[in-house]
Amino acid sequence: MRQPLVAITSDVRSFENYTWHATPDQYLMAAYDAAGVIPLIVPSFGDGLDIDAILDGVDGVLITGSKSNVHPALYGVAPSAAHEPYDPARDATSLPLIRRAIERGVPLLAICRGIQELNVALGGTLATEIQELEGRQDHRAPQSDRQAERFAIRHSVHIKPGSCLAEVMRSEAIDVNSVHRQAIDMPAPQLAIEAVADDGTIEAVSVKNARAFAVGVQWHPEYWVKSDSSSRKIFAAFGDAARAHKAVRERLLAAE
Repeated sequence: MRQPLVAITSDVRSFENYTWHATPDQYLMAAYDAAGVIPLIVPSFGDGLDIDAILDGVDGVLITGSKSNVHPALYGVAPSAAHEPYDPARDATSLPLIRRAIERGVPLLAICRGIQELNVALGGTLATEIQELEGRQDHRAPQSDRQAERFAIRHSVHIKPGSCLAEVMRSEAIDVNSVHRQAIDMPAPQLAIEAVADDGTIEAVSVKNARAFAVGVQWHPEYWVKSDSSSRKIFAAFGDAARAHKAVRERLLAAE
Protein backbone atom coordinates (compact mmCIF):
# COMPACT_ATOMS: atom_id res chain seq x y z
CA MET A 1 0.00 0.00 0.00
CA ARG A 2 1.30 3.44 -0.87
CA GLN A 3 2.06 5.87 1.94
CA PRO A 4 -0.91 7.95 3.10
CA LEU A 5 -1.00 11.63 2.26
CA VAL A 6 -1.47 14.05 5.16
CA ALA A 7 -2.52 17.70 4.95
CA ILE A 8 -0.38 20.08 7.02
CA THR A 9 -1.30 23.65 7.92
CA SER A 10 0.85 26.59 6.88
CA ASP A 11 1.81 29.95 8.36
CA VAL A 12 1.80 33.08 6.22
CA ARG A 13 5.15 34.85 6.38
CA SER A 14 6.69 37.78 4.50
CA PHE A 15 10.40 37.89 3.72
CA GLU A 16 12.71 38.40 0.75
CA ASN A 17 9.95 40.45 -0.91
CA TYR A 18 7.69 37.41 -1.07
CA THR A 19 4.69 36.16 0.87
CA TRP A 20 5.30 32.55 1.88
CA HIS A 21 2.96 29.80 3.01
CA ALA A 22 5.38 27.78 5.11
CA THR A 23 5.68 24.95 7.63
CA PRO A 24 8.73 24.22 9.83
CA ASP A 25 10.83 21.31 8.66
CA GLN A 26 10.54 19.47 12.00
CA TYR A 27 6.83 18.79 11.44
CA LEU A 28 7.36 17.61 7.88
CA MET A 29 10.20 15.28 8.83
CA ALA A 30 8.38 13.89 11.88
CA ALA A 31 5.37 13.12 9.72
CA TYR A 32 7.53 11.50 7.07
CA ASP A 33 9.96 9.60 9.32
CA ALA A 34 7.93 8.70 12.42
CA ALA A 35 4.36 8.61 11.12
CA GLY A 36 5.37 7.14 7.76
CA VAL A 37 3.17 9.51 5.77
CA ILE A 38 3.78 11.99 2.98
CA PRO A 39 3.08 15.55 4.20
CA LEU A 40 1.40 18.06 1.88
CA ILE A 41 1.38 21.73 2.87
CA VAL A 42 -2.03 23.39 2.58
CA PRO A 43 -1.84 27.09 1.67
CA SER A 44 -3.70 29.42 4.01
CA PHE A 45 -6.25 30.64 1.47
CA GLY A 46 -9.18 30.63 3.91
CA ASP A 47 -12.61 30.24 2.36
CA GLY A 48 -10.99 30.17 -1.07
CA LEU A 49 -10.15 26.53 -0.43
CA ASP A 50 -12.43 23.58 -1.13
CA ILE A 51 -11.81 21.77 2.14
CA ASP A 52 -13.83 18.72 1.17
CA ALA A 53 -11.71 18.35 -1.95
CA ILE A 54 -8.59 18.43 0.21
CA LEU A 55 -9.99 15.85 2.62
CA ASP A 56 -11.09 13.65 -0.27
CA GLY A 57 -7.42 13.24 -1.18
CA VAL A 58 -5.72 12.82 2.21
CA ASP A 59 -5.81 10.37 5.10
CA GLY A 60 -4.86 12.68 7.93
CA VAL A 61 -4.53 16.29 9.03
CA LEU A 62 -1.61 17.69 11.04
CA ILE A 63 -2.12 21.08 12.70
CA THR A 64 1.28 22.54 13.51
CA GLY A 65 2.62 24.86 16.15
CA SER A 66 3.50 28.45 15.33
CA LYS A 67 4.77 31.68 16.85
CA SER A 68 1.44 33.30 16.00
CA ASN A 69 -1.68 33.00 18.16
CA VAL A 70 -5.33 32.40 17.37
CA HIS A 71 -7.04 35.78 17.13
CA PRO A 72 -8.92 36.35 20.43
CA ALA A 73 -12.01 37.66 18.64
CA LEU A 74 -12.61 34.06 17.53
CA TYR A 75 -13.23 33.04 21.15
CA GLY A 76 -14.93 36.20 22.38
CA VAL A 77 -12.02 38.08 23.95
CA ALA A 78 -10.88 41.63 23.22
CA PRO A 79 -7.48 41.76 21.46
CA SER A 80 -4.46 43.08 23.34
CA ALA A 81 -0.70 43.15 22.90
CA ALA A 82 -0.54 40.02 25.09
CA HIS A 83 -2.43 38.06 22.43
CA GLU A 84 -0.15 38.98 19.51
CA PRO A 85 1.18 38.10 16.96
CA TYR A 86 -1.67 36.95 14.72
CA ASP A 87 -2.05 35.07 11.46
CA PRO A 88 -5.67 35.61 10.35
CA ALA A 89 -5.21 33.75 7.07
CA ARG A 90 -4.12 30.66 8.98
CA ASP A 91 -7.08 31.01 11.38
CA ALA A 92 -9.46 31.22 8.44
CA THR A 93 -7.99 28.00 7.02
CA SER A 94 -7.14 25.78 9.97
CA LEU A 95 -10.32 26.20 12.03
CA PRO A 96 -12.73 25.06 9.28
CA LEU A 97 -10.23 22.36 8.26
CA ILE A 98 -10.26 21.01 11.83
CA ARG A 99 -14.04 21.04 12.10
CA ARG A 100 -14.56 19.29 8.78
CA ALA A 101 -11.84 16.68 9.42
CA ILE A 102 -13.57 15.73 12.66
CA GLU A 103 -16.97 15.61 10.97
CA ARG A 104 -15.63 13.33 8.26
CA GLY A 105 -13.60 11.10 10.55
CA VAL A 106 -10.21 12.01 9.08
CA PRO A 107 -7.38 11.37 11.62
CA LEU A 108 -6.18 14.57 13.27
CA LEU A 109 -3.08 15.49 15.27
CA ALA A 110 -2.89 19.05 16.62
CA ILE A 111 0.31 20.40 18.18
CA CYS A 112 0.88 23.57 20.30
CA ARG A 113 -0.97 26.31 18.40
CA GLY A 114 -2.81 23.36 16.92
CA ILE A 115 -4.35 22.25 20.22
CA GLN A 116 -5.42 25.84 20.80
CA GLU A 117 -6.98 26.00 17.33
CA LEU A 118 -8.73 22.70 17.98
CA ASN A 119 -10.21 24.07 21.20
CA VAL A 120 -11.33 27.34 19.61
CA ALA A 121 -12.71 25.58 16.52
CA LEU A 122 -15.02 23.56 18.77
CA GLY A 123 -16.13 26.45 20.99
CA GLY A 124 -13.50 26.67 23.75
CA THR A 125 -11.45 29.63 24.96
CA LEU A 126 -7.76 30.38 25.59
CA ALA A 127 -5.79 32.07 28.36
CA THR A 128 -2.76 34.18 27.53
CA GLU A 129 0.43 34.85 29.51
CA ILE A 130 -0.34 31.86 31.72
CA GLN A 131 2.99 32.26 33.52
CA GLU A 132 1.44 35.32 35.20
CA LEU A 133 -1.46 33.34 36.63
CA GLU A 134 -1.28 32.32 40.28
CA GLY A 135 0.15 28.86 40.78
CA ARG A 136 1.25 28.36 37.18
CA GLN A 137 4.70 27.40 35.97
CA ASP A 138 6.50 29.32 33.25
CA HIS A 139 5.87 27.18 30.16
CA ARG A 140 7.78 29.50 27.84
CA ALA A 141 11.03 28.46 26.22
CA PRO A 142 14.20 29.58 28.00
CA GLN A 143 16.12 32.41 26.38
CA SER A 144 18.70 30.81 24.11
CA ASP A 145 20.04 30.96 20.58
CA ARG A 146 20.15 27.17 20.52
CA GLN A 147 16.91 25.47 19.50
CA ALA A 148 17.85 22.30 21.39
CA GLU A 149 17.88 24.34 24.61
CA ARG A 150 14.65 26.14 23.79
CA PHE A 151 12.88 22.85 23.04
CA ALA A 152 14.47 20.86 25.87
CA ILE A 153 12.29 18.26 27.60
CA ARG A 154 11.82 19.76 31.04
CA HIS A 155 8.53 18.96 32.78
CA SER A 156 6.10 16.11 33.36
CA VAL A 157 2.50 15.67 32.31
CA HIS A 158 0.06 13.32 33.97
CA ILE A 159 -2.05 11.22 31.64
CA LYS A 160 -5.66 10.34 32.42
CA PRO A 161 -6.03 6.57 32.88
CA GLY A 162 -8.08 4.93 30.16
CA SER A 163 -7.63 7.84 27.77
CA CYS A 164 -6.55 7.70 24.15
CA LEU A 165 -3.14 9.06 25.11
CA ALA A 166 -2.77 6.47 27.88
CA GLU A 167 -3.33 3.74 25.32
CA VAL A 168 -0.69 5.25 23.04
CA MET A 169 1.90 5.86 25.77
CA ARG A 170 1.21 2.89 28.05
CA SER A 171 2.15 5.21 30.92
CA GLU A 172 0.51 7.48 33.49
CA ALA A 173 3.16 10.22 33.11
CA ILE A 174 5.70 11.34 30.54
CA ASP A 175 8.24 14.17 30.28
CA VAL A 176 7.65 16.78 27.59
CA ASN A 177 9.02 20.01 26.15
CA SER A 178 7.08 23.20 26.72
CA VAL A 179 7.31 26.30 24.53
CA HIS A 180 4.14 28.36 24.99
CA ARG A 181 2.60 31.29 26.82
CA GLN A 182 -1.02 30.58 25.93
CA ALA A 183 -3.06 27.54 26.84
CA ILE A 184 -6.60 26.21 26.96
CA ASP A 185 -8.78 28.13 29.41
CA MET A 186 -12.31 26.75 29.00
CA PRO A 187 -12.20 23.42 27.14
CA ALA A 188 -14.68 22.99 24.30
CA PRO A 189 -17.60 20.72 25.28
CA GLN A 190 -16.61 18.24 22.58
CA LEU A 191 -13.11 17.77 24.03
CA ALA A 192 -11.94 15.35 26.73
CA ILE A 193 -8.92 16.30 28.84
CA GLU A 194 -6.21 13.69 28.30
CA ALA A 195 -3.27 15.09 30.28
CA VAL A 196 -2.35 17.95 32.60
CA ALA A 197 0.89 19.45 33.92
CA ASP A 198 1.72 19.68 37.63
CA ASP A 199 0.29 23.20 37.70
CA GLY A 200 -3.04 22.13 36.16
CA THR A 201 -2.33 23.40 32.65
CA ILE A 202 -4.20 21.29 30.11
CA GLU A 203 -1.52 19.55 28.07
CA ALA A 204 -3.51 17.15 25.89
CA VAL A 205 -7.08 16.64 24.71
CA SER A 206 -9.03 14.29 22.48
CA VAL A 207 -12.30 14.68 20.62
CA LYS A 208 -15.13 12.85 22.35
CA ASN A 209 -16.75 10.09 20.29
CA ALA A 210 -14.44 10.84 17.38
CA ARG A 211 -14.70 8.54 14.37
CA ALA A 212 -10.90 8.42 14.12
CA PHE A 213 -7.76 9.41 16.02
CA ALA A 214 -8.26 13.06 17.03
CA VAL A 215 -5.74 14.28 19.61
CA GLY A 216 -4.17 17.62 20.50
CA VAL A 217 -1.01 18.14 22.57
CA GLN A 218 0.37 21.39 23.92
CA TRP A 219 4.01 20.30 23.77
CA HIS A 220 6.28 19.64 20.76
CA PRO A 221 6.73 15.92 19.99
CA GLU A 222 7.98 16.77 16.49
CA TYR A 223 11.26 18.15 17.82
CA TRP A 224 12.62 15.02 19.55
CA VAL A 225 10.83 12.39 17.52
CA LYS A 226 14.12 10.64 16.64
CA SER A 227 15.40 10.36 20.21
CA ASP A 228 12.37 10.47 22.55
CA SER A 229 10.12 7.41 22.60
CA SER A 230 7.04 9.30 23.82
CA SER A 231 7.34 11.80 20.98
CA ARG A 232 7.72 9.02 18.44
CA LYS A 233 4.72 7.11 19.83
CA ILE A 234 2.41 10.05 19.16
CA PHE A 235 3.45 10.29 15.52
CA ALA A 236 3.40 6.51 15.11
CA ALA A 237 -0.19 6.39 16.41
CA PHE A 238 -1.18 9.17 14.03
CA GLY A 239 0.49 7.34 11.14
CA ASP A 240 -1.30 4.09 12.03
CA ALA A 241 -4.62 5.95 12.05
CA ALA A 242 -3.84 7.48 8.64
CA ARG A 243 -3.04 4.03 7.20
CA ALA A 244 -6.26 2.61 8.62
CA HIS A 245 -8.22 5.49 7.08
CA LYS A 246 -6.51 4.94 3.74
CA ALA A 247 -7.32 1.20 3.77
CA VAL A 248 -11.01 1.86 4.42
CA ARG A 249 -11.17 4.60 1.80
CA GLU A 250 -9.56 2.37 -0.83
CA ARG A 251 -11.98 -0.49 -0.05
CA LEU A 252 -14.92 1.84 -0.46
CA LEU A 253 -13.56 3.14 -3.76
CA ALA A 254 -12.98 -0.40 -5.02
CA ALA A 255 -16.55 -1.34 -4.13
CA GLU A 256 -18.07 1.48 -6.16
